[in-house]
Amino acid sequence: MITNCFVCGNVGPRYKCPTCRAPYCSVGCCKKHKTQPCESPISPEKSKEHQSINERKYDFPTEDTVPVEKLRQLHNSKELKQCLENPHLRDIMKTVASSSNPTETIAAAMREPIFVEMADACLKIVEPPDDAKPC
Repeated sequence: MITNCFVCGNVGPRYKCPTCRAPYCSVGCCKKHKTQPCESPISPEKSKEHQSINERKYDFPTEDTVPVEKLRQLHNSKELKQCLENPHLRDIMKTVASSSNPTETIAAAMREPIFVEMADACLKIVEPPDDAKPC
């Protein structure tokens, strides 16, 4: 697809505005474009990221899907945030996230007390003990 310069209309612009991604062909067009305010386009994916947690819905929920209300509670958990301040725990989490075998990596991580503390903090919210569940 052939595009035109957003400013002068020349065919085949070689550059794009870093903010709004509008194509332009020269330094002069760039300077002219910068005299006008522009905004970053929000893609549908980024739009989902910017939705408030109250508005989020799952596209394909399953029986194992954590309800949005529980995610909100995790987001606001002081205990969980305190655990995540630990750089060692963050390193473990990065290892789990990038692992080719996350099940095995989580099993190994469960030997680390800080990881167990974080997992317990999550489980208290997502699956409260029977005595804490409402009747």
